[in-house]
Amino acid sequence: MAKTKEAKTNAMRILDRMKISYQTYSYECDAFTDAQQTAALLNLPHELMYKTLVTVSPQGSYFVFVIPIDRELDLKKAAHAAAQKSLSMIHVKDLLPVTGYLRGGCTAIGLKKPYPVFLDESALSYPEIVVSGGKVGLQIRLTPEDLLKASQGSVAPVTHTV
Repeated sequence: MAKTKEAKTNAMRILDRMKISYQTYSYECDAFTDAQQTAALLNLPHELMYKTLVTVSPQGSYFVFVIPIDRELDLKKAAHAAAQKSLSMIHVKDLLPVTGYLRGGCTAIGLKKPYPVFLDESALSYPEIVVSGGKVGLQIRLTPEDLLKASQGSVAPVTHTV
């Protein structure tokens, strides 16, 4: 019986090209599941799970934030980090055209265009974090430093606890 090869996402191809080590986790998913459910499904520590959120400025510039699943993006802190007067979340319908990724599969690695990426400073407390792998049903585990390198991101305090 032939072994089926897992299709690589754009994010995985970029990590491979950059020779960045990562681990993948796959799970069956028919519809969007939030990161809390994903962590439970994969039996992963919730504190290692990070979600990717996309914002837009009043001028139409996009900014990407990677934050812990148990926290909320503080839009004032996010705007400050992005040197913007204000930011708002983009509409879900705009996610695919803007990023190239679907809701639940959006990652900061391999975006359609090179938008500024900000990783919440809390990630530096962990040797590895888990983020979306570029499609629904796939997560990638890597170091925060490698995520920053692959996404050309920077670190900022951009969250508040729920």
